Amino acid sequence: MTQTPLREASSVILLRRTKETHGFEVFLLRRRRGASFMASAFVFPGGGAEAGEDARTCAARELFEEAGVLLAKDVEGEHETLADGQFTSVAALRKKVLDGSDATATLAGSGLEWWTEMLVPWSHWITPSIEPRRFSARFFVCELPSGQEPSFDDIETVDQVWVTPDDALARSAELALPPPQVRTMIELREHATVEAVLAAAKQRADEPHPIMPRLRTMQPGDTGPTLLLPWDPEYLEAGTGDSAPLTYRPTWASGPSRFVLEAKTWKHLSAPGSTSAG
Repeated sequence: MTQTPLREASSVILLRRTKETHGFEVFLLRRRRGASFMASAFVFPGGGAEAGEDARTCAARELFEEAGVLLAKDVEGEHETLADGQFTSVAALRKKVLDGSDATATLAGSGLEWWTEMLVPWSHWITPSIEPRRFSARFFVCELPSGQEPSFDDIETVDQVWVTPDDALARSAELALPPPQVRTMIELREHATVEAVLAAAKQRADEPHPIMPRLRTMQPGDTGPTLLLPWDPEYLEAGTGDSAPLTYRPTWASGPSRFVLEAKTWKHLSAPGSTSAG
């Protein structure tokens, strides 16, 4: 059987502060119904890398293309582009890129370059080998720059929403959240502020390990497909397809360890007999 090749990709977990609760919300985009990957689901802005593009640059470009949020600075590296009109029209730059112009070259033509230092690694997910399209996706966390407001591109994405992690999980069926988004929201709700999330991200960056879910062999009583994460006790013995078992135990590799599809909604659950909360 021919293995589906992996394509490098990046996503951005975009956060904004909430004045009312001193907490934060997370930005999600809805992919169009006819999309070839995660159709109709609400996901973090992101997509596949272009030739020769590193993960951070891919993340910044995809955030700009899909959400209109520009992480850039002048070529002298002294100033961040905070608001539309500070250096040039952010909307005009985005239109050029969406019309087919090279994103990096378009920024350079306006005296700008990507400000990738704003992106802090959070996680690394690899699509299960059962999928016809597979990505090795790096997830980065970033705070929304002041003076900017995201907007969906109406090409790849058709809707958007700001949600707290708790609200996202409560609305997971409505938002059709895929497993990486569900898991990330569970992780984010453990932190009260943007500062706490960024601090946690810096700690996680010191414990890199890919998360490659494996489809579990169907068992009597199963109500739907089950995906096992690398720290699930059945990951190696009951999982099928490619694997990426833990070579050590990162501190973040804890809690619920599998996803079960029930009524078209992914439920993040613990293995039977585990004391971890789901």
